Amino acid sequence: MAKEVVLKAQDIKRRKKIEKVALLLLLLLLVILTFAYFVLNVVYNEGHFTISMDKNTYLRSNLVMYESMNDRSSVIKLSAEKIAFMDNISIKWLPDNINKAEGGNHNGENYIAYTFYLENKGEENINYWYSVIIDDVIKNVDDAVRIMIFLDDEKTVYAKKNSVTNQPEKDTKPFANEKDGTIILEKREKMIPGKIDKVTIVIWLEGDDPECVNAILGGEMKMHMNIIEEHVEEKSV
Repeated sequence: MAKEVVLKAQDIKRRKKIEKVALLLLLLLLVILTFAYFVLNVVYNEGHFTISMDKNTYLRSNLVMYESMNDRSSVIKLSAEKIAFMDNISIKWLPDNINKAEGGNHNGENYIAYTFYLENKGEENINYWYSVIIDDVIKNVDDAVRIMIFLDDEKTVYAKKNSVTNQPEKDTKPFANEKDGTIILEKREKMIPGKIDKVTIVIWLEGDDPECVNAILGGEMKMHMNIIEEHVEEKSV
């Protein structure tokens, strides 16, 4: 009888130990899931397109960035509002005056549009680079994405090359193919003192793209733009 009592006590002690370990593992899993949710929430609710300027660019060259001509206080980060759902459209459906908005968000049905300003507050001509980098792509939606950038009234439409022909899509400039995910990389040269560049970015799914197919339904794409003073090219090894 005494031996049986000892065995039962050991069983109870072992069971309690297992329960404590299981509880600790459950709490650890909960912490991990909470952290993952927080990170994803921050990343994806910040907006699907952000514009950042290297703070050293302002310090060295006096290039400033702001969203509105009514408030020309310099900022180093801007965020475009995302839209809940984006169906495919044609570039022909976009408003003719889409680059005439005053500043900030001016999204429309099935497209994202955002306008901001860059100003040379220095006393010398300056150069700067602007790049667009992909952070994440789901279901290859980038195959049919179009990014249109107006620098003042000069318009350029960018798109991924056709995966079959490896040729640029009609009336587009092909995405760059940098190792860091950069798809657009342009240099703005000889910006004179006092000059204000108005930049408008438009993003949509081009329905006339042959790769705009049902397979990309439910896809998602997150990217950001950087404004920097100099671009250092990676050397191939």
